[in-house]
Amino acid sequence: MAEITQTPMKGAVREAMEAQVGNEFHAAYLYLSMAGSFEVANFPGFAHWMRSQAKEEVEHATKFFDFLIERGESVQLPAIPAPTGSFRSPLDAFEQSLAHEKKVTAQINDIYAHAVRENDYPAQVLLHWYIEEQVEEEASASQIVERLRMAGDDPTALLMLDSEMKSR
Repeated sequence: MAEITQTPMKGAVREAMEAQVGNEFHAAYLYLSMAGSFEVANFPGFAHWMRSQAKEEVEHATKFFDFLIERGESVQLPAIPAPTGSFRSPLDAFEQSLAHEKKVTAQINDIYAHAVRENDYPAQVLLHWYIEEQVEEEASASQIVERLRMAGDDPTALLMLDSEMKSR
């Protein structure tokens, strides 16, 4: 019986995915930091939304990690920079969240461009999922930012939005 071997990944795609594992864990740290800030500010709904987001980012990191392992690659986990721990307001935190999601979208698109250049079809298939996920991530954060802008400094509106975020 012949041994089945994986087609080796080319350096640029492998290295970019390995870096993305760290980027996704950094996103989880950022969202967890935001969750803590919301807990302290007595916004349990916003905190819940951010904790859910943090868990999702860990899943994204693990998905990249598992893909690399399945492709026969050893993964060197990068250092994760510490996130900021203070936010001026719920709007500030969600604006930072949206900006971060746009950054992640650019990172995913860059990995996809490498995969196309290197004809790495399995990586392209995986990355299609991330591309679709990023559309959803940006839309969700953008919607919340817009609703927070409409709410302004109205405590009643902020509490109503906070309450809605518990249902995520």
